[in-house]
Order: sequence, then structure tokens, then C-alpha cells
Amino acid sequence: APIFGIDAQGRINEWNNKSAEITGFSSQEVVGRDLVQDFITEEYQGSVKEVFDNALKGREAANFEFPLYTKDKRRVDVLLNATTRRDVSGVVVGVIGVGQDITERKQVEIEKTRVAQELQTFIDTANAPIFGIDAKGLVNEWNNKA
Repeated sequence: APIFGIDAQGRINEWNNKSAEITGFSSQEVVGRDLVQDFITEEYQGSVKEVFDNALKGREAANFEFPLYTKDKRRVDVLLNATTRRDVSGVVVGVIGVGQDITERKQVEIEKTRVAQELQTFIDTANAPIFGIDAKGLVNEWNNKA
């Protein structure tokens, strides 16, 4: 799982091997850089910053989706859990993010939606009556010609 940490100012201070593998950026290339400003697209910067800001206030987030961009400008969709990081006296010092690369799953969902829309268009525009029934014999689909 990609695991990364940021300090209280949003600068990366942890970057595991899986994070490096999926993004193409080594730990040496990212440590000290601002995660949101440098690795999140402009359209998601506000929402990602809000999640991290909340975690810095002790309000953790689970299953937050956002895109990371790789060294070669590919999009990687990440499902993230953001956990508050505290020092030994309980003072918040940053956030640990544990993620999951869901890029492939998202692509499958997009393709499934596209195929379903294509089939629905075919049914709706066919020049012949089309209808469907369920296992109980009840009509559950029909087009304008039916």
C-alpha cells in the first residue's frame, strides 16, 4: 500500500517504496515538498487540503478518493485514509496517509458505465420492438417501438 506522511505544514516527510513505485518519484525527490501543491491537480487541491487540514485538527478521514500524478504525468487514483500523527506528548505533528491504488478499478467502472449507456442507446433507438422480462416473467425493459 502507498504510505506517505506530511508534517504540520503539508510537506512530505514519509514516502514508502509503494508510493515511489506507483508515482515514479523516489523518496529523495519528494521529501520536503508540499504534497498538495506539487502532486495534486488544481481541481482537487482544495478538497485534498481540507482532508489533511481536518486530520491535523484530529478529524481523520477514511476512504477519500483523489488523483495523484506520476512523474510521467499519468493519473493514479488513490483511495486514502488520513490519520492524525502525534508526538509522545499528544501534540499533532502531521498526518499519515495510507492509500490504495484504485486506478484499474476506476477504469473498469468507467468502461462498464460506457457499455451500459451504449446498450441503453441501442435499445432506445432500435427500429424494432425490444422488451425484456425478469425471472418471474415480469416486463422490466422495453423500448419506444414495443
